[in-house]
Amino acid sequence: MESANDHKAHAKTYDGFIGKLKWSIPLLAVITAVVVFLISN
Repeated sequence: MESANDHKAHAKTYDGFIGKLKWSIPLLAVITAVVVFLISN
């Protein structure tokens, strides 16, 4: 069994990952849209 401390560390790491993912996916979408727009012109 995992101790409570391991679970807290896991939750903190997961929350950090999800937080970065929430910002990186829209940012990549905007960058991709700009590049596609520049290529199409």
